[in-house]
Amino acid sequence: QVQVVESGGGLVQPGGSLRLSCAASGFTLDYHVIAWFRQAPGKEREGLSCMNSGDLNTYYADSVKGRFTASRDNAKNTVYLQMNSLKPEDTAVYYCATERTYYCTGYGWWASSEYTYWGQGTQVTVSS
Repeated sequence: QVQVVESGGGLVQPGGSLRLSCAASGFTLDYHVIAWFRQAPGKEREGLSCMNSGDLNTYYADSVKGRFTASRDNAKNTVYLQMNSLKPEDTAVYYCATERTYYCTGYGWWASSEYTYWGQGTQVTVSS
């Protein structure tokens, strides 16, 4: 059974950092892309990043490029999202999602409709 579970959210001051985790089970990351999304109250779900399964090339939305970095630990079957220089507008529920495909290119990786498997989300609040 394919599952992804997010953790690591919390309250952080503006300018601070958090690292989110996306733990995968029931599948291997070698054959699945992992994407990160967020959804703020009253807003649509926003695609933040997508990591290829093989070469680990990662694509980022302009809103987080240079501040957020995705990485992967194969031994733990876990993908991380390091978030630096956080702003109040980063406040949202953060989700990871996965689909069995090798590459994030060739489709609209930023579209939530492209992904079958989702975690339950973890809240990130950026506030002083």
